[in-house]
Amino acid sequence: MIFVLITLGRGSLVSSVPPSYRGHRYPVEVISHCVWLYFRFSLSFREVEELMFQRGVIVSHETIRRWCRKFGQAYANGLRRRRPRPGDKRHLDEVFIKINGELKYLWRAVDQDGNVLDILVQNRRDKGAARRFFRRLMKRTRTVPRVIVTDKLRSYGAAHREVLPSVEHRSHKGLNNRAENSHQPARQRERAMKGFRSVGGAQRFLSAFSGISPHFRTRRHLRTAADHRFEMTIRFTIWDQITGATGLPTAA
Repeated sequence: MIFVLITLGRGSLVSSVPPSYRGHRYPVEVISHCVWLYFRFSLSFREVEELMFQRGVIVSHETIRRWCRKFGQAYANGLRRRRPRPGDKRHLDEVFIKINGELKYLWRAVDQDGNVLDILVQNRRDKGAARRFFRRLMKRTRTVPRVIVTDKLRSYGAAHREVLPSVEHRSHKGLNNRAENSHQPARQRERAMKGFRSVGGAQRFLSAFSGISPHFRTRRHLRTAADHRFEMTIRFTIWDQITGATGLPTAA
């Protein structure tokens, strides 16, 4: 096992210990690679199985599904602990998602740098749902923001007055593009998966997905090829550290 102590931006000091793989007969490199493939790309479990077979690794799609369910959130939490402390400006937004044929609401919060702070799938978008999300967000980040930015949904204003009365609240649709844009990767994945089957399943997947997928999205269009490769090298190193992997073995 690896113990790593690193310093990040805004003065945070983070320790990370990889999860335990006791009882698993496959090496950690195979497990972490399958989880990365599933949450990074729009692949089904069967497609990940096929890609691994091409690499000389025989593993069933059901085993991959269990790995993603067991380790996906743990990996996402490890990546979140490595990030700098969130900024003091929070953008909140909610969108419809269809789960087993019924409309639900996906609530999302990002900071001014676009980092996803939390997501929550709920049945409603009333005052109670907004209040629940505000409290969950403060518990998750352990900080009170300077400003929150939302659209014109009245539920935000009502919950804000009750939970965060001392925090500035800016309610304007045009100011909230950062949160709205952060829904796009989840929307793309939702379409690829042809929707979700349960609220719990959607929450589990999107919580892990929102922690893993952004780690490998480097705003490629703003970087040179050399800068992009250097940044991805750093991010893969962090991934190997939080998973305890050292690299995927090649086919014989």
